[in-house]
Amino acid sequence: MAEPSSPDREAVLSALDGVIDPRSGQGLVAAGLVQALSVRAGRAGFMLEVAPADATLYAPVRDAAEAALRRVPGVERAQVVLTATAAGGPAEPPPAPGAVRVRRGSGLSERAQADLAPQRPVGAMKPDHVRHVIAIASGKGGVGKSTVSVNLACAMAMLGLRVGLLDADVYGPSIPLMTGIESEPELGPDRKLIPPQAWGLKVMSIGFLVDEAAPMIWRGPMASSALTQMLNDVVWGTEAEPLDVLIIDMPPGTGDIQLTLAQKVALAGAVVVSTPQAVALIDVRRGVSMFQKTHVPILGVIENMAYFAHPSTGAPIPIFGHGGAKSTARAIGAPFLGEIPIEVALREACDTGRPLVVDGAESLAGKAFVAIAAAVLDAIEKGADFKPAPAIVFED
Repeated sequence: MAEPSSPDREAVLSALDGVIDPRSGQGLVAAGLVQALSVRAGRAGFMLEVAPADATLYAPVRDAAEAALRRVPGVERAQVVLTATAAGGPAEPPPAPGAVRVRRGSGLSERAQADLAPQRPVGAMKPDHVRHVIAIASGKGGVGKSTVSVNLACAMAMLGLRVGLLDADVYGPSIPLMTGIESEPELGPDRKLIPPQAWGLKVMSIGFLVDEAAPMIWRGPMASSALTQMLNDVVWGTEAEPLDVLIIDMPPGTGDIQLTLAQKVALAGAVVVSTPQAVALIDVRRGVSMFQKTHVPILGVIENMAYFAHPSTGAPIPIFGHGGAKSTARAIGAPFLGEIPIEVALREACDTGRPLVVDGAESLAGKAFVAIAAAVLDAIEKGADFKPAPAIVFED
């Protein structure tokens, strides 16, 4: 079967400029309303960013833009995601000043500092028909958080649960590659997205909606709004078959997106991923502090890339140091969940889109993922009395 032809990008832009922006009277392209345009074989789509007060006004514009795209030769599927963001920045939640400790002598009174700090979430909600939402986070990038997210999600599915995986890193989505999913979400009759599935998971990522090589040049409010839509405008579960667990692969750091999730989503808890390096452990403390300030339970800390097993003897080689995440967890009073070793098979699994636990559940890393998944599930089901998973550790 022949692959659909790729639509002409200029023809797509011309068609969109024929749709009039009701505010400026210009075409959508001229008005700067076409964001993250994606033109692929048989498909065209983009993000239509407007102010929250204009969401109803622009709903017909979205429909008109989709109709215009479908008339372009080569376009078999057209999708326009209407994103509403506040002008000049998000009104709720604000940027995360409270996640940064204010030094003494800064001129801010204790009362002012308290007013700036993120507060306990009021009215935080879960997506429809989702029992538990778990955030997988890290204070910095490059620690293997997405690898951990994919394999923990798959391990939970292997334990018999209905599991979803949301790629919240809108600036650097990697979940489509790691899960091997090439299909795109379908648009349901109620305009909610139906996520593609693989390995027993329902998966959603901005990577399904934009070109792989396109830079995500988005302001914080737009990124947060897009994430909110991927949470709430996706069919994660149904009344007959609710989702047991939704794993959110968080972006690194403690910025707008992380704070939006912590304040607006009723999280069952957060898992923090680190490597043994001191530079990563500093950021673990920042990540844990953000969740503590927003009253999100810390389910535990995972030490990824803990060691490399010698090919001949199996002796652990601590390439990035050893035990740092465990000692940090102890110091901050968080449970230590376990260690994930460095394995060539784990790297290959990420690159080929076939998660390690699918075929390698008996490997050292596979066993660690399954044990940690079981412990996390036990923790959120009980709501207390957390029992850390058996960890693969060095003998003193």
